[in-house]
Amino acid sequence: MSQRFQGTSDYVATEDLKVAVNAAIALERPLLIKGEPGTGKTVLAYEVAKALNAPLLTWHVKSTTKAQQGLYEYDAVTRLRDSQLGDEKVKDIGNYIKKGKLWEAFDAPVRPVLLIDEIDKADIEFPNDLLQELDRMEFYVYETNQTVKAAVRPVVIITSNNEKELPDAFLRRCFFHYIRFPDDDTMKSIVDVHFPGIKQKLVAEALRIFYDMRKVPGLKKKPSTSELLDWLKLLLVEDIDESVLREKDPTKLIPPLHGALLKNEQDVHLFERLAFLARREGGTRPGQ
Repeated sequence: MSQRFQGTSDYVATEDLKVAVNAAIALERPLLIKGEPGTGKTVLAYEVAKALNAPLLTWHVKSTTKAQQGLYEYDAVTRLRDSQLGDEKVKDIGNYIKKGKLWEAFDAPVRPVLLIDEIDKADIEFPNDLLQELDRMEFYVYETNQTVKAAVRPVVIITSNNEKELPDAFLRRCFFHYIRFPDDDTMKSIVDVHFPGIKQKLVAEALRIFYDMRKVPGLKKKPSTSELLDWLKLLLVEDIDESVLREKDPTKLIPPLHGALLKNEQDVHLFERLAFLARREGGTRPGQ
């Protein structure tokens, strides 16, 4: 696969992100992507697969996920039940082996993209338990006495929200990239991709409020790119004009439809308190 990732018509990739993706592919190392929630880490894998015309396999990690599940699981309970019922299937233990996402990736006839999503949600041992398999691109199945080896080395993209530190040995084997929060120009490009033809005055006012909100000290959860896009969609559906967003009345400091941007009561209360203070002082918007 000699193609290079250049972004897609649906995904605005910065130059350093393109370099990181192509470097990981060239080095045949997993690409570890970190960044704030909502910066497009998971979507990146979908877009890389689309750009490279490759099949995509997704492994969404939970707190209970074990590395072994990525390889395979042996269903001994069902086999025991079937043996008690005299089922012929029990003679072939392979009938009770369930392939995991890594096995599926190793079996793929063409080079796939494998997304291991939110690896930091799992137990701290989870990344270490995958080291050998990701390095050697093979593993052993004890129940069937077979070695499963990758026909072609998959493009592995791993995302992390930095909920916990990843082991050094694991980090050494990855190519790392941190997706910085988009600046104003990048964000305008992202908005244009999702809302072609949107009024630029509305975008300018919405972005000003959005970035002001992110600057407010004490905010528990800063609004993300995906939340900005949700908010803009609602502004368009409700046909809210940019003049409403430009409102200088200190009693209306909380933007319209703010439920798309603020996702917990502490942050709503914070903005309500700021609005109250601004009313008392005849002041300006939060963040200004």
